[in-house]
Amino acid sequence: MGIVVAIIAQGTMGAGVGRRLSESGATVRTLLAGRSAQSAERARAAGMAAMADERSLLDGADFFLSILPPGEAESLARRLVPALSGLHKKPIYVDCNAVSPQTAERIAAIVAPTGAEFVDAGIIGGPPRPGYSPHIYACGPAVAQTAVLRDWGIDWRPIDGPIGAASGLKMSYAGITKGTTAIAAAMLLGAARFGCGEALIAELSASQPDMLKRMRGSIPSMYDKAYRWVGEMEEISDFLEANPPSRDMYAAIARLYAFLAAAEAEQPPGADNAITTLDGVLGR
Repeated sequence: MGIVVAIIAQGTMGAGVGRRLSESGATVRTLLAGRSAQSAERARAAGMAAMADERSLLDGADFFLSILPPGEAESLARRLVPALSGLHKKPIYVDCNAVSPQTAERIAAIVAPTGAEFVDAGIIGGPPRPGYSPHIYACGPAVAQTAVLRDWGIDWRPIDGPIGAASGLKMSYAGITKGTTAIAAAMLLGAARFGCGEALIAELSASQPDMLKRMRGSIPSMYDKAYRWVGEMEEISDFLEANPPSRDMYAAIARLYAFLAAAEAEQPPGADNAITTLDGVLGR
């Protein structure tokens, strides 16, 4: 028996998950109102059927997956409340966004009056592609009902814990991986400013070759994602609200990624800005 999954939106992750489900035989729906031509093409290529409105998107669906930039997650939940409230059979609302546990709890509270079940999920890894799947962790009282997604090509990993546990795992993991990338980029920019970039790379090559290899992979691949990581770092800052020094550190990392995103956006060939400086130190 097939399943019906509604997904918003059609970014690289949303379309990638949609494609994996569609290729596994699921019916996948989405909304394209207000979306770009690129989003429409990603949806088409992923086998995602465009629906007319929120009600037709959700009516008869087994699951709704919210896969958006973190800053849009709460507003989407509010937008869908009228449609969810009017349905007799309601999909399980699965928030898959890079949000703090506090934000996940707020979204769950928005959804609760509609009568729809809510599951907190966190995606670790890049979009699905042939031979690869990100790990999607999920938790909450209704999580057992989502385990069926493993039968439809998704590496779905239910974990014990209340709503917020999966988001907390995502925040912790991203704080380590993207946080260390930010620290490395900041130190390379500092070394370049004071003329010791070449000496730093030589020392890393001799004493920390694995670290240097990771930097050479993670920093250049970050440039076109930096704008999306700003909101994620802000959510990590909220996640760490009980520890002000850590909270403030990730708020600063959010500002660093905003700075790097602006440099990437303005960069013409040969421009003297943070991106070309990083490339120069790394020998690219």
